[in-house]
Amino acid sequence: MPLNPFRTLRHRNFRLFWFGQTLSLVGTWMQTMAQGWLALELSNSALVVGLVAAASSLPILLFSFHAGVVVDRVDKLRTLRICQALLAAQAGLLWWFTATGHITIGWLITLAVANGLISSLEIPARQSLVIDLVGREELPGAIALNSSGFNLARVVGPGIGAIILARAGLAACFGVNALSYVAVLVGLFMIVLPRRAPPATQVSAVDGIREGLVFMRDTPSVAALMRLVTVFSVLGIPFLTLMPVVARDMLHLGAGGYGLLLASVGVGGLLGALGLAAIGDHFSRGRLLLIASMSFASLLIIFSFVRSPAVACVVLVGIGFSMIVNNALSNSLLQHLVPDHLRGRMMATYAFVVIGISQVLGSLAAGSIAHAAGVSFAIGGAATVMLGYAYWAFQSRVELRTL
Repeated sequence: MPLNPFRTLRHRNFRLFWFGQTLSLVGTWMQTMAQGWLALELSNSALVVGLVAAASSLPILLFSFHAGVVVDRVDKLRTLRICQALLAAQAGLLWWFTATGHITIGWLITLAVANGLISSLEIPARQSLVIDLVGREELPGAIALNSSGFNLARVVGPGIGAIILARAGLAACFGVNALSYVAVLVGLFMIVLPRRAPPATQVSAVDGIREGLVFMRDTPSVAALMRLVTVFSVLGIPFLTLMPVVARDMLHLGAGGYGLLLASVGVGGLLGALGLAAIGDHFSRGRLLLIASMSFASLLIIFSFVRSPAVACVVLVGIGFSMIVNNALSNSLLQHLVPDHLRGRMMATYAFVVIGISQVLGSLAAGSIAHAAGVSFAIGGAATVMLGYAYWAFQSRVELRTL
């Protein structure tokens, strides 16, 4: 099979989904950059920057398991359309509060919580819909290509956002994001899927949650993979939350430099995702996961010692590459291992860990440590633990090596 990272785009439904999501994510990354900078401007505190990031993830932490049961029982496409429309409204409100000068840390946190409430249902619906768009055999390539779109937006979004921020202010970044949801909504309404009868509801929501958790606990490969995902999400991903502090205090950069740092992560992530989409099943996924995990942790340790903006951008390209390969591989492996009737609950659990626990516990802890001991120690110390865990896990758990 030729190494073509774009082969899954031959599916019309997935093509509509991918282009709409990617265009919308450009706006989302503009908002992410602007929101982090706004939190820092309003508070001048690394702890508050972490708190704002955690606020958007707290509802995901609280409601993901119930949302997973809901997603397994309802029309995923219709659910996704409703959630995307609500996210557009949330972005519009954030624009209005900022443009009129009414924005405060309190309102910023409130709107972040609203975003999290919607996302707790939107994320498992979106993740579990992909298999319906391309089929099981092409799922790994589709997930990797989704990651490439995410990282293309991470490159383009902060770059455009930095220009808009400099010329039109923070509010304009939020306004453009609200408008970007038009692209994803148009794509979603153009998708046509076969009508399916909803599954018969034979158990309560609590029993449905228990069914999913028992499967994950009693399937050794899933359990080992979820433990790895948890450690890397809680200790690794929060470095992105600290990026405004890194830019200002560690590298002495302004908002434009902050956008450049995020874009560097995106360049690496885009390259990693396209590479992963291209190779498909040509290489052992377990071996690739080992290499990506060790590389991600090692590069974060190196990054914590960097004080040159140019060197930081180069290292961040490598971090983005290894981080996305690690995340996309974990996601596709989990979806391959789970039966269809538990897919929504599996993706809800994945979101619970990668977004919920990562941001609520990871970002708050990282922000607190950065506030007390410095951002360099917060990133480097966490990465050292990641590296030690990855070495132990791949040495002691045969399930990971044979994935």
